[in-house]
Amino acid sequence: MLFNYKTVDEKGQEVAGAIDAVNVDSAISGLQRRGLTIVSIHEAGKSGGVLNMNIKWLDHVSNKDIVILSRQLSTLFGAQVSAMRIFRLLGAEADNKVLGRHLLELADDVQSGSSISDAMKKHPKVFSEFYISMIKAGEESGKLDETFAFLADYLDRTYALVSKARSALIYPAFVVVTMFTVMLLMFTIVIPKIAAILTDSGEALPIYTSIILGISNFIVHYGVVLAVILVIAGYFTYRYIRTPAGSIAFDRFKLSIPYISTLYRKLYLSRLSDNMNTMLVSGIPMIRAIELTSSVIDNQIYKKILADAVESVKGGKAVSEALSGNKEIPGIMIQMMKVGEESGDLGAILKTLAAFYSREVTTAVDNLVDLIEPAMIVVLGLGVGILVASVLVPIYNIASAQ
Repeated sequence: MLFNYKTVDEKGQEVAGAIDAVNVDSAISGLQRRGLTIVSIHEAGKSGGVLNMNIKWLDHVSNKDIVILSRQLSTLFGAQVSAMRIFRLLGAEADNKVLGRHLLELADDVQSGSSISDAMKKHPKVFSEFYISMIKAGEESGKLDETFAFLADYLDRTYALVSKARSALIYPAFVVVTMFTVMLLMFTIVIPKIAAILTDSGEALPIYTSIILGISNFIVHYGVVLAVILVIAGYFTYRYIRTPAGSIAFDRFKLSIPYISTLYRKLYLSRLSDNMNTMLVSGIPMIRAIELTSSVIDNQIYKKILADAVESVKGGKAVSEALSGNKEIPGIMIQMMKVGEESGDLGAILKTLAAFYSREVTTAVDNLVDLIEPAMIVVLGLGVGILVASVLVPIYNIASAQ
């Protein structure tokens, strides 16, 4: 059981954190053995009223927080500051209070005798399996400061790459939302009012005007039903994607969309190369590096490729040979990895590949944005133009007839 506590140490300073114990008496005994005077202690998640409730969906630590934390840990470990003091200092000063709480719990576990990697295993929502394995390798080699520096650089590159892709799509998404909003307002407010005038005139309406009026009439009368159907369909689609079969189908679909599939492939290849290079440099064995890489890549197709590669490497094959034969892994990448294996410098080759594919992703994102922006503006202009023409042409004909 996990207990939150507030105590005062021998110097009179307040110390807050959490301790894992069988019951509250064991927790109190453990704190007292550390020379702490207990101010308050309670089971985690069961006290403090509404303001102290642990709301799960707010219990979030972003990738940016982990990047900054890794950079801070690298600096402090390089300055020969003790692990317990580092985690207490960063936990107390963290802007993200959720991360601060996890760091203080880490400090308590380290003080109790746990290694840093073992203590991190208790916080899987904050520290990934990849992160923990890197730290464990750093502990075994005695180079924790370098390991945290590697992690900070790797996470920084990954965060920058993903952030650029997301940021680049904000403007196109805004244009699409604006387009649908304008169309919806036209079909539900403007066109129904004008439709009454056109109908009462008795004039024959152009076919395109009749189509627009029909769509408007359908949305006005059945729009709510259509929205409910779309919401239900979206919900079941989301549920299906969360299943193993649905996840594979969705990931395969992403790799089949023209142009977008190229962007995704380059992103996954960049992540694969960068992740493996970071772990190999840190001294993690090849098989374990491939296993952890499969957990980092967010695509079931590439996960399967890497899982098969693990079995092949265990059987005695080289990594390049294990990855060959898959259309998702380009031949140039296989050849370069083979050269790295023959020269004994696979890490440097993977670093070069990671940098290459990272630049390719950046270029692809820029090109995609350059293509989407004018396309969306043209589509928006055409959509509004068709609606306006469908309304104005009949009105002009009516006016001319009179």
